[in-house]
Amino acid sequence: MIIDYLDAKSSADFDADVCVVGAGAAGLAIAHSFVGSGVRVCVLESGGLREERGPQLLNDGKSVGEVQLDPATARLRAFGGSCNLWGGGCTPLAPQDFARRHWVPESGWPLAYDALKPYYVRAQAFCGVDAKEFVDGCSELPLSLKPLPSDGGDLVNWFCMRSPFSFERAYREEMARAANVTVVLHCSLLELIASRCETRIDEARIASLSGRRGFVRARHYVLACGGMENARILLLSNSVSARGVGNDRDLVGRYFMDHPIVKLGVFSPPSLERLVRSYSWIKAIRPAVNYPEISLADDSQRRHQILNCRVRPVAIEKSPPRGIAALRNFRQVDDSAISEDELVRRRIHSALKLPVHQSAEPTRPETGVVDLMRDLVLGAGGLARATGRKLIGLPAVATDHLELFGFFEQAPNRDSRITLGDETDALGQRKLQVDWRLTALDWHTYRSAAKLFGEGLVKHFGGAYLPEAWVASHGPGDPAHVRGAAHHLGTTRMSESPDTGVVDVDCRIHGVSNLYVAGSSVFPSGGWAFPTLTLVALGIRLADHLRHRLRDREPAQESRPAAAQ
Repeated sequence: MIIDYLDAKSSADFDADVCVVGAGAAGLAIAHSFVGSGVRVCVLESGGLREERGPQLLNDGKSVGEVQLDPATARLRAFGGSCNLWGGGCTPLAPQDFARRHWVPESGWPLAYDALKPYYVRAQAFCGVDAKEFVDGCSELPLSLKPLPSDGGDLVNWFCMRSPFSFERAYREEMARAANVTVVLHCSLLELIASRCETRIDEARIASLSGRRGFVRARHYVLACGGMENARILLLSNSVSARGVGNDRDLVGRYFMDHPIVKLGVFSPPSLERLVRSYSWIKAIRPAVNYPEISLADDSQRRHQILNCRVRPVAIEKSPPRGIAALRNFRQVDDSAISEDELVRRRIHSALKLPVHQSAEPTRPETGVVDLMRDLVLGAGGLARATGRKLIGLPAVATDHLELFGFFEQAPNRDSRITLGDETDALGQRKLQVDWRLTALDWHTYRSAAKLFGEGLVKHFGGAYLPEAWVASHGPGDPAHVRGAAHHLGTTRMSESPDTGVVDVDCRIHGVSNLYVAGSSVFPSGGWAFPTLTLVALGIRLADHLRHRLRDREPAQESRPAAAQ
């Protein structure tokens, strides 16, 4: 069932076998695994069924690192999580991403690729994509357009799948019907209260923005709130120990990573449209369900001792025809009448998505509605031609040139971290601070990749390539050239030892018997792959582990009366 904690008639306290905090991809994958079973699952979601300003303000924080990242717009609180706005990319990490690489300090997972492979198959079904075989971690998919030829050089095609749905639309009704699953909307976790010996969690303290307070008591707890919030909650859970839960060795929040996005240069091949079609996510009218990404071969990464990466050619338009310009401007003139929640949604969407298509000269609605309507009528021919281009898989406006954007793995870095700031949010909780830092290996990778991708594309497609000016410089680059992909990784990294990580191979917090972490925060390294398929696979694997533990039906902890409201 789905209930709203803002409803004063709903229960203030909950008892469950498993309490999952967060109804994003990881949390829903775990809850979905228990639907129809005898396991009682309580899912706490801080937001509602869609984006709202109030819950979203709880994401506010400060960026204090060398690379700026706004925590308020880089994630979404709502049923379905940030995947309500995702691009649908589903691809596994490569086998090499799990391995220890001698040129990448602190790389390597305690979990082998083959151990996760069967869970990738189940994750595909959860994400709504047809089950495909993986060859070295890459999906084998038929393509309607021939991409970059494979000749054993530095560049390879990595074939990816695209999910056709949002998790909110896909799983809302199923969660509402499930008798053993209770999803509690507008319910934020304030603190996990540990036992005196700090070896288990006794209860979870919860609240709503309306002022309601309560507790959840469960046999097992799973944090599934994303790479930033998982760490924040552990640090905020400090009523027993000032350092927080699971933070004996000061590792919670450390090794924060994203997938840095960097513009590498400008590419002008003779046949612009062919390359745009081959590597666009848009095929004809419908979004592609499979597509290639231009990546660096494993051997190339080893030879050049760089991190994993891919590149996307982004089409930069010529000046749009009169009708197209008028249509785009017409869509902007009503912004003053848009609700605040819708403006929040648009700001987040803009922050989470790199367009596959950009205009060299963005237009502005400087004319009135009557003039725009006239331009729409007089530009009807241009609109018709644009529709024809879309029907054959081309962008509506002809391409002027391509800008190459690299999407990079980030080197694990202990000093890149999430901490707590001094300011508090509407619930009285300390806001987080993001100290996002890059290493010399990251900048070496960007410069090497700019050269390898540019030269490789010229070799295959002809034309000219002009790298960005900073590529030729030495030493640390300008952080202003880097932006995040909203793929927050590594703040509760997985490790066999509590000396080097926060969770073990089963995603359980070291030293805490009934507390687990789900999501990309457990990644020791991130490759370049979209993290969703991997975090869903890990979530399903965690659900199997919990099911095995619950078979023993260890006695429920003794209930304690809720604190006075």
